[in-house]
Amino acid sequence: MSVEAASSLCGVIPQSKGCADRPRIAVSLPLGRMSSLRPATISAPDVQAQRPSLQVSLSRVGVTGVEKVIRIRQDGAEQLFSAQIECFVDLGPQQKGAHMSRFEEVVNEAIREVILGEATFKAETLATHVAERVRDRQGARRAEVTITARYPEHKPAPVSGIQTQEIYTLYGSAVASERGTRRLVGVAAQGMTACPCAQQLVAGSAREGLLAEGYDADEVERILDHVPVATHNQRGLGTLHIGCTEECEDEIEARTLLDIVEGSMSSEIYELMKRSDEAAVVEKAHRRPRFVEDCVREMIGGVIERFPLIADAAFVSARQENLETIHQHNVVAERFGLLGEVRRELATGAPSPTHVSRRAWLDGAAA
Repeated sequence: MSVEAASSLCGVIPQSKGCADRPRIAVSLPLGRMSSLRPATISAPDVQAQRPSLQVSLSRVGVTGVEKVIRIRQDGAEQLFSAQIECFVDLGPQQKGAHMSRFEEVVNEAIREVILGEATFKAETLATHVAERVRDRQGARRAEVTITARYPEHKPAPVSGIQTQEIYTLYGSAVASERGTRRLVGVAAQGMTACPCAQQLVAGSAREGLLAEGYDADEVERILDHVPVATHNQRGLGTLHIGCTEECEDEIEARTLLDIVEGSMSSEIYELMKRSDEAAVVEKAHRRPRFVEDCVREMIGGVIERFPLIADAAFVSARQENLETIHQHNVVAERFGLLGEVRRELATGAPSPTHVSRRAWLDGAAA
């Protein structure tokens, strides 16, 4: 047989020797079957479903740092939200790993199916749908999703009325389990605080000086009532969360939470202000001096007042951090727990023996 003939039968490119000299590849293949060969499909084992070497369950397995830009329609215009998403499931002792790609698939599906059809973006709504889908897709007993979104709000300056764009942070969390889904909605906003302690020190010094100048006590008090007394200020960072149990159907609007947070501080702040606005903000802050602790208590009071019908099993968390100006450190205060705990404390005056934490509540405390 010639080299060319052997090549045509074996399907190889002729080299220095013919196919007849290489019996290991000169197999009997009918020429007609050559065109029917297709690349083989690789069948890979499901490694994640295998048993781990140490059969211990894991509390949380998932993905963090998933970034999405979400587009929705609001009042006839397109609104953009920049969101970061975290997804977790529990993992049983018989399973080596979670299927990580399914988290991303579920997030994309939920954004398409839920958010694009919403009139208003609610982080907790997206978190709820993702958590329920993730639990089902991963075959988990429990799934947890947290969403952090940055979004703009427009509001007028206090005197001039000039429109200014403020950027706020919106939080949404959901935990889906066999009991149902509990959700948590929160916001973060900035404001200004004025220190009451330093203000009293400055007022005392001013009072002594005015009396030394010949003003009587009544005149001194009238002067101090009309002239805001100086003190040092802080930029405050307030965060407020409210959580609803599996049975809760209450609607918690982020705008209401923002009003509570901003109103808890000495004054709101604005990105764009005229001179008249600056004067109004500074005077308001110095007429409402508040400690970091005052801000947290004002937030808690605002929740009790604005949401009187939410069940006692609901969760509340208020946190305030003030960035000091005359110290190098910052100051922090917070209160968290069930709404029922707070209501009983306000009604009886006795401190609550327990403060249920956010982690404990999400894991089913007071279920």
